[in-house]
Amino acid sequence: MKQFYDESLVKGALTVIKDVCGVKKGDRVLIITNPQEDVLKISMALYDATLEAEGVPIMAVQNEKTLLDYCDKSIVAAIKTEPQVIFSISANKLGKDEEGMANPYTTSDGQEFNSAFNYLMDGVKHIRAVWTPGITVDMFARTTNIDYALLKTRCEKLCKKYENASFVHVTAPAGTDMIVPVEGRNGLSDDGNFSFPGAGGNIPAGEVFVSPVVGKSNGTIAFDGSISLTGGDLIIHEPIICKVADGYVTDIFDAKSNPPAPDSDAGKLLQSVTDGETRAIKMGQDGVMSAEKAALYAKNARNIGELGIGLNPAAEIRGNMLEDEKAFKTCHFAIGMNYDNDAPALIHFDGVIKNPTIVIHYKDGSTFTVETDGVLNPELS
Repeated sequence: MKQFYDESLVKGALTVIKDVCGVKKGDRVLIITNPQEDVLKISMALYDATLEAEGVPIMAVQNEKTLLDYCDKSIVAAIKTEPQVIFSISANKLGKDEEGMANPYTTSDGQEFNSAFNYLMDGVKHIRAVWTPGITVDMFARTTNIDYALLKTRCEKLCKKYENASFVHVTAPAGTDMIVPVEGRNGLSDDGNFSFPGAGGNIPAGEVFVSPVVGKSNGTIAFDGSISLTGGDLIIHEPIICKVADGYVTDIFDAKSNPPAPDSDAGKLLQSVTDGETRAIKMGQDGVMSAEKAALYAKNARNIGELGIGLNPAAEIRGNMLEDEKAFKTCHFAIGMNYDNDAPALIHFDGVIKNPTIVIHYKDGSTFTVETDGVLNPELS
């Protein structure tokens, strides 16, 4: 299929298939994509690279989905065949698993997952996976061929810094000032090593992230880089201010008005969060989930679900969150679901903050500065 895509994709696709995912002879590789030109071209390049690695590729195409849409049932059925590797190469999102939302998949130790994808990767660890919401040909070509050994080292060092941590203090020039409790939480990494069952992450790779303790974060977030929304991502023109109390966003506005104008950046985030709340309640009313669960999903639409730190030197802020959140000299907070599976929600909106100062505080009173005005601590290099 090489006649259908650019030569610039070949090297990156081979790197992802062979080095990042470690595809071996006979591995079944499911590539889920959309008909949009960029993601289809990247998917075709991955298909051919799988063949070169002597894997067995299958490509499935569905219409573009958002965070609040359901994935096609045929796609869910394909996921349940448990291929060794799954790629979600999407213009936006993979979509929700309707069956899993109504009847969660449960592991032997009682963990619940509302999608077959997450159950197979994080729960029983039968698959390895890559997901690339919003990937473009340009981004794929620029950001995949990096020094993964160095990235892995940086991620390992930073993850280790979360051991015995009590809280993280994040400040930034636009007005961010957040206390983020992380006691008992592990640092997680998107280090580009997805070669073993249960491993997965983004391409482009390059971040360390943590789920804040639910109900504990306090302060002010001033998003000034970019933001993800229900309908897509955008570069922020006027900082979006979020007040946070006891782990949840209580107010969203900007310097011009509170409440914000509907067509402003802050107004669009407020509407997207509100949609996440109201859609959850409606799912309870429609019997898709219990009223109690729907209320929990609605509440967590305002949860502070993630603090992430960008570590990919090839990434830049370009108005595409898949790349933006990996950029050096940035961190990001997410509003919505977290990655420790104790704050379920329908949404997860990342927002980028430029040039942060990030200080980890430990139980013994000591501290470690991860970044100062966006500059990474040399100890992490």
